[in-house]
Amino acid sequence: MCGAVPGASHERASHERVSHKHEPPDAAQADKKGAHTWYQINLTLDLDARSYTGLERVRWTNRDDHPASVLYFHLYSNTRAQRNANAPASRETQSNNGGSNNSSSSVGLAEDEPRLEIIGVSSAAKDTSIPYSLDEQATILRVNLREPVAPGASTEVFIKFRGSVPEIDSEETTLSSHVLQQVGAALRSERETRRARDLNFRCRGVILLGTAYPVLATRYGDDWQRKVEMSIGDMVFTETADYRVKIDAPADVALFTSGESIIGPAREEATAGTATAADANPSSKAREFGGANLRDFAIVAGRSLRATERRVGDVNVRSIFMAEHETTARRVLNVAAEAARVYAARFGPLPYKTISVVELPLVAGMSSTEFAGLGAMASAFYVDFDSPLMRNLPEIVREQRASLEDSLEFTVAHLVAHQWWGAAVGNDPARNPVLDEALANWSALLYYQDVYGEARAQIALDDQLRGVYKIYRTFGGEDMEATRAARDYRNAFQYAAIVASKGALMFAALRRLLGDEKYFAALGNYYRANIFSIVEVDDLRNAFLAAAPPAQKRDVARLFARWLNSKRGDEDIAPPDPNLAAALGVKTNAGKGGDHNAFTRLGKFFWQQMTRIR
Repeated sequence: MCGAVPGASHERASHERVSHKHEPPDAAQADKKGAHTWYQINLTLDLDARSYTGLERVRWTNRDDHPASVLYFHLYSNTRAQRNANAPASRETQSNNGGSNNSSSSVGLAEDEPRLEIIGVSSAAKDTSIPYSLDEQATILRVNLREPVAPGASTEVFIKFRGSVPEIDSEETTLSSHVLQQVGAALRSERETRRARDLNFRCRGVILLGTAYPVLATRYGDDWQRKVEMSIGDMVFTETADYRVKIDAPADVALFTSGESIIGPAREEATAGTATAADANPSSKAREFGGANLRDFAIVAGRSLRATERRVGDVNVRSIFMAEHETTARRVLNVAAEAARVYAARFGPLPYKTISVVELPLVAGMSSTEFAGLGAMASAFYVDFDSPLMRNLPEIVREQRASLEDSLEFTVAHLVAHQWWGAAVGNDPARNPVLDEALANWSALLYYQDVYGEARAQIALDDQLRGVYKIYRTFGGEDMEATRAARDYRNAFQYAAIVASKGALMFAALRRLLGDEKYFAALGNYYRANIFSIVEVDDLRNAFLAAAPPAQKRDVARLFARWLNSKRGDEDIAPPDPNLAAALGVKTNAGKGGDHNAFTRLGKFFWQQMTRIR
C-alpha cells in the first residue's frame, strides 16, 4: 500500500480543529458574482427519527436573452424507478392565499424510499407567498414567479420543506451481498436501476442525505432540463452554485458535508464540524458549512463517525470512517492523498479545499458514489485482514486479501479523480456518462503508474480494466458503444465493462498515439478551459485534436470513433474466454445470460474477480 505522501506536512486526528483560508460566500459576495446561483439552507436533523426540516433561500440569475417567469427544482428524493400507475396525477398548486398542499399523498411513496415534501414557497424580496405546483409525480417543483426576471437580473425565493429517509437493513450492505449481486448481474443480465434510497438513507446509525433539498434544474441551452431518467448511472445533473448550510443536530452527532466547516464563536471553535467525547451532551448544536462552485451538497451524520486527514498542497484530504475500521481508513487516506497529489500535478490544481472519502454502508450493487468534495465507499470493502475478526470469515474470503485490497485502492483513486472529472468539469451523467466515468477510471490507472511504476500499472490495467471487459464478454455480455446514454446499459456489470473500462482504455490508447507531452497538454487544456462548465464529447475530442500535429489529427478522430462509437472491443481489448466459460458452465450467448446452476461452480473465481467490478 501507499506510504507517506511526499510533501504532506502532517496528519491530524478528527477531534483537532481544521482551519481553511477559503471562506464560502455570503449573500453580499454572491451579489458581486452576479450570475452565480446561491443557496442558503437551514436544516434541522433528527437522526433517530430519520427526518429533517429545512428552509432554503435560493438566488438565481437569468443568463438568457429572454425574461423568465418560472423556476424549476428537482426533488430527487421523490424519484422512483417504477412509478405507481394508479397514483393520482401530482399537480397540486398552492397560491399566495394559502391552503394545504398534499404533496405527500400524491407521490405514492413506500416506506423503504426517501421522501421530500414542500411546505411553502415565498418571495425573499417581498415576503409574500408564491404559487407553485408539483409535477411528474412530485419530482419537479414548479415555482411561478409573480414578476418576470429580466435578462441579467436576479430573483430570490424561500422554500420551506421537510423530508425523511428509510432504514436500510444492514444485510443489504455486506460483502457477501455485494459479490452475490454482481454474480447475479453477470449470470442473468437483469436490468438494474438506481433508487433514491441509494443516496438518502440511514443504516448502522449513519445517515446519508445526498439529495435532501430542492435543487434548481440545470439551465442547459435555452431551456430547463426537467426530465430525470432512472438508470444504472447517476441521476443528479446540476450546475455549480455557492452554498452556505447551517445544520442543527444533536451535539453528539458528527457532521461531514461537501463544504468547508465555518468556524463560529465559543464551542464551535473546538469542533470544526466533528463530534468528540466532550460533546456527549444530548442537546442540539448548530454547525455551519459552505463552499463555492459546488455541483451538489451532501451531508453525512452519525455518532460513530471519526476522521483522519492530511494536507496535500492546498487541499485537505480526509478519510471518514466508523470507529471499528480505523486501520483500513488510514490506508484509504494514504491512497486518497497520493491520488490527489498525482492529479493536481498532472491535470491542474483542484478548486476545492477539501476532498473527503467517507465509509458508508452502501447497498449491494453500489460500491461507491460521488458528490462535490466528497466520495463514498461501501463499508463492505473496509476489511482488515489482520484483525482477529477475520478468523471467523470463510477461508474463501480470507484467501482473497490481495483482490479486495487492490479493489479498494483502485476505487479510492477513482473516487478522488471524480473531483476533477464530474465535479470541477461537469457533464450530464444521463446523456454522457463516459465523460466522467472513463476519465476517472483512467486517472486511477495513472495513479498506479506514478506511485508504483509501469509494471504495477500494467497489472492494474489487466485486472481492473481489461479483465472487467473480458469477464463481461465471457459471461455473454454484448459489446456496445461507450457513448450511449446511461439508460441503455442494463446493469452495473455492463456499465463498468463498457463505459468505465472500455472508455478508460480509449484514453490509454490515445496516450500511446500522441505521446505524453501532447497528451497531457491536451488534457490540461481541456480541464482549464472547462472548469465549472458542462461539457460534451465534442469538447473532449476537440481538445485532443487541437493538441495533435496535422499528421495525427485524422488518427485522433479515428481513435475516438473506434473506441467510443463502434463495437471493436474484442479486437482492441480481449475476446470472450471460451475455456473459462466452459469450466464454469456458463453459456456465452450474447445478451442471454448464463446458466443459473453456475452459482454452484463459481467459488473462488468470483470472489477473486467480481470484487473488482464496480
